[in-house]
This record gives sequence, C-alpha cells and structure tokens, in this order.
Amino acid sequence: MTSSFNVQSADGYEQLMGRWSRQLAPLFIDFAGVADGERVLDVGCGTGSLTFALPHAANLSEIAAIDFSPVFVEAAIRRNTDPRIHIRQADACDLPFPEGYFDRALALLVLHFVPEAGKAVAEMRRVVRPGGVVAAAVWDHLGGMSGMRMVLDTVAMLDEGAAQVRSRYCFQPMMRPGEMKQSFEAHGLVDVEQTSLLIRMDYRSFEDFWQPIAAGEGPLGKYVGSLDPGLRAKVDAAVRAAYEAGQPDGPRSFASVAWACRGIVPTV
Repeated sequence: MTSSFNVQSADGYEQLMGRWSRQLAPLFIDFAGVADGERVLDVGCGTGSLTFALPHAANLSEIAAIDFSPVFVEAAIRRNTDPRIHIRQADACDLPFPEGYFDRALALLVLHFVPEAGKAVAEMRRVVRPGGVVAAAVWDHLGGMSGMRMVLDTVAMLDEGAAQVRSRYCFQPMMRPGEMKQSFEAHGLVDVEQTSLLIRMDYRSFEDFWQPIAAGEGPLGKYVGSLDPGLRAKVDAAVRAAYEAGQPDGPRSFASVAWACRGIVPTV
C-alpha cells in the first residue's frame, strides 16, 4: 500500500479537502519558492490544488504531477488545459523520472498518507538537481486541525473504536514536531527549514461540514461508514451538537495549521 487516504469520489474529496488545499497552495508555494523557467514536480497532486496554482506563481517551463489514485489522476487530467502540465498515475516511493531532472519537487498534504514517507522524501531528493529544492507540507492533525479534533474528541467519548482512529489520525507520518525536518536531513538535504502555515476552514452550515465525512470520504469518513445504524445516529447527533455549540446551525470557522518543510539538494 502506498497511500492510506480513503477516496470515494473526486467531488467528495473536493468538498472534504480540495477547497482547503487550494487555499493552502499559494502559502506553500511562497514557502517552497518557484522561479521562471523551472521544471517542477507535484508529488501526490490529488485533484490538482497545487498543480494548477503553480503556473500563477511563475512562468514555469514544465509541471509534472503524479498521484497514486486513479480517481484523482482522472479528475486532474479532465481539468487540465495547460500544455506545460503533464499528469500521470505513479507511486511517490518510486517516481518515474530520471535523477536530477527537476528544479523543485513539492508535496502538498500527501506525505502523511504515505506509510513509508521517508522513501518518498528520498525519491523527491533523487529527481531534483543539485541546488534544487524539495518541499512538503502536512496537516498538524494533533494540534492544528481544530475542526477534525472536535469530531474525533467528541466521537471518542462514544466509541472505543473512535479513540483508536484518533490515535492513528493524530500521529500519521511526518506530523510530530520536527519529524519532517529530521527526515529531510536524514535523506541528505541541507539548509532544512520547517515552519507552520495557517488557513481558516469556513463552513456555511453543519451539512457543509459533515456531508463529505458522512459520505465516507477520508479517514474519518471510512470510520463513520463502518458504524452500525444505532451508533451512527448517536455519532451524527453528537457531532452536530459539537459543531453548533449551543447556537443555531450556520456558518462556523476553524483554524487549520500545516507543518511545512523545505531543503536543498547539496551541490557536492
């Protein structure tokens, strides 16, 4: 297995995470840097949040994008109208590109879903030229995803299985403080920097917040979809009460923080 993300449909993913990935992408690009004329690789492109933001940041010569999920690859190819962008299915731990081909390799919100995340870092380093940049960002599920922690902490009070899901969710690869930086350095990258990127996830209503999870999207959706009807009804009601927090249903805003890390491929 090269991805632990649960995919039902591209549209469902867009409602669950794609809309927020698009909001995070410009912040990540600013941190990772891009320059005119560069070749850039997007590892784990999903539906294209980073891929299609890159041409707006610089006049790039080539953008390659890969994802392990055929659902995501098909959706991204359908969206693409830029001849510089090439999208294909591939494994982040076995990139189908020659050594030193790219100026930068970027991974937005993917390494935490790669069980052998260190292999993906090594592959990104391999395909980037000396002096080029490897950069990645992952959500801080333990301390930085207030909306999802609200759900997990609420449901964990109802079901021991949810407590186990919470433990796995909060400590996926690359999520502990300094973990990505240590991995980048262990794989030979230099001048490694790690920081945090902040966005807000704004929802119109509880339905807007809960629908993609209720439909089975993502790790939480997989758990919710496994519940028997009685427990499922309790979970739905408890999460709604947590979202509403004693006020009428309506707009809510949740702060969401990602760890971001970048390093340089050494020149000697």
